[in-house]
Amino acid sequence: MKKQEEAVKSAEEIEREFRRKCLGEAGIGYSAGAVLIVLITVLFSLIVGMSTTFPKDVLTGETIYPDWYRYCSYLLPQLCLAGAALLYFLRTKEPVRVVTKPCKWYYFFIAMAIQLGLLFSVSELNELFVKGLQALGYKSDSVSPPSLDGWNLLPAIIVIAVLPAIFEETLFRGIISRNMYASGWGVVPTVFIAGALFSVYHGNPVQTLYQFVSGVCLTFVAVKAGSVFPTVIAHFLNNALILGLSSAGINSLWESLPLGAYIAVIAVGALLFMGALAFLIFFDKKGNQKGRAVNGKRFFFCAAAGIGVCAIEWGVQLIIGFIG
Repeated sequence: MKKQEEAVKSAEEIEREFRRKCLGEAGIGYSAGAVLIVLITVLFSLIVGMSTTFPKDVLTGETIYPDWYRYCSYLLPQLCLAGAALLYFLRTKEPVRVVTKPCKWYYFFIAMAIQLGLLFSVSELNELFVKGLQALGYKSDSVSPPSLDGWNLLPAIIVIAVLPAIFEETLFRGIISRNMYASGWGVVPTVFIAGALFSVYHGNPVQTLYQFVSGVCLTFVAVKAGSVFPTVIAHFLNNALILGLSSAGINSLWESLPLGAYIAVIAVGALLFMGALAFLIFFDKKGNQKGRAVNGKRFFFCAAAGIGVCAIEWGVQLIIGFIG
């Protein structure tokens, strides 16, 4: 009897240690990705700043960036995320297939429906948020995409759509969110905390609302599916569609469509979004783990460096937008 109790106690200790390890790995993964990006971006900016001077638009005063700089601004963060993911797999000895498991076919359609709903409904709410900031005096000076004319669209899709879909989903959904969930966190704290971290990571105030909702929804799909494959496809679809619309000269649905067509697109997007989420919440019973964020202090301690640099970058961008 005593040996049996000791065995049970040992199993419980192993389980607790496993869950603590999962949270530590999730936090370290976030910090590694965020800190690497800041360090490499600052180094790149210093090198470019010391060797190159970019002209400014005479009428608007905005900086005119050449295409090589635009490509680098999108490529370098993805290489950093790839590096953070690689460090995780090398350190933990986990195979990459743990995040790329096969899943039910319908999760791909659910993920794409949610992403289309985000793009054609939630993004318009984000536009209202941006206009509210602009009404208060905010001015964004973010780097726009490189040339999208003709065949230039192809390399832009690779750098801005394919690579982020692979590396952001691998790190945020495949490593960070998966470890949160594996630690025993319920699906609710997992998806909302992961969504908030995903939003802050982008460090851009004008993307805050959209990236938060997107992060929550993609994490929800990944938790349900048990794989990042559906969210990789959805992430790619989002970025590729934005690039395609921009290439066609459509940067705003409100400005490009008649009122009736605009309302129809928003309505269809909202129906896709709500319908897909309703299916996951009420009909898909897989991945409905309940529970609070147990041992949250360990996660936030390990993620503190990443959260700190992302929050500072977000705050700096907000201040520059108001005083720049």
